Amino acid sequence: MICLRPAAISLRATRSTPHLGLTFYDMVIVRDIGKWIPRVKFGQVAVAATAVETPGTFWALRPALRTSSRLKDMPEVTINGPAGRLEGRYTHNKSPNAPIALVLHPHPQHGGTMNNRVVYTLFQSFVASGFSTLRINFRGVGRSQGKYDRGEGEMNDAATAVDWLQTYNPQASAIWIAGFSFGAWIGMQLLMRRPEFDGFVVVSPPANLYDFTFLAPCPSSGLILQGDKDDLVSEPAVAKLAEKIAKQRGLAIDYRVIPGANHFFADQQEILAEHITGYLKKATEGRLAAVGE
Repeated sequence: MICLRPAAISLRATRSTPHLGLTFYDMVIVRDIGKWIPRVKFGQVAVAATAVETPGTFWALRPALRTSSRLKDMPEVTINGPAGRLEGRYTHNKSPNAPIALVLHPHPQHGGTMNNRVVYTLFQSFVASGFSTLRINFRGVGRSQGKYDRGEGEMNDAATAVDWLQTYNPQASAIWIAGFSFGAWIGMQLLMRRPEFDGFVVVSPPANLYDFTFLAPCPSSGLILQGDKDDLVSEPAVAKLAEKIAKQRGLAIDYRVIPGANHFFADQQEILAEHITGYLKKATEGRLAAVGE
């Protein structure tokens, strides 16, 4: 937490995320504030909606979601994976019956990491929806050991992460899988191999690049999100995949196309989060109510 005198800064609201309780600002230092903090220009910050101004003479500011300092608020975890150490970030919900979720990142050989903005939006959306949530770096990414293994090894990494989640959350009311692009492909394969999954959320599943015929039948209902301006993953291919899965008896596949969104959902993270949190609220409220009874 950084405390500054209100007279020392100029704040201009740029956007807000009500579902996460944050408002984003561009903050510029307009005069030296002496002993409180040296003259410095700050980047984007987010102010908690419930504590924009503390009593007295100080503004209470928190780092923005986009800054690395925000990531430090979430405990780092190290998991013993099949190819060595797996690096992860985990946020725990205090409820012993809280559902759990694993979020998977895009292709390791094309810059995909657990800190990808879409992955982070997925992660934060599950956390905001009451899930104990984990995201990992696949083997060979960041501080995770090993090297890229064309999908098979990455799926084993994900399976190990699920085992870790279940070990630390033995009373979890549900378990969900989520992923973006390559991570969506890995997650859907894991969904087929692990019958305990209750649902999924995937963003831009690469149906035109990878084989999804293994979803026969798909074992769970879920949400599929796709941008209509995606130049890497074909929207018609994803629509065809969603239609095919939806025809299977007993499943409810919610397929949503986000207008104007490219593959990386540039400037669309808030809209993406609203879709995800809205869906999760409807999908889990019945189950969570039953657990609480």
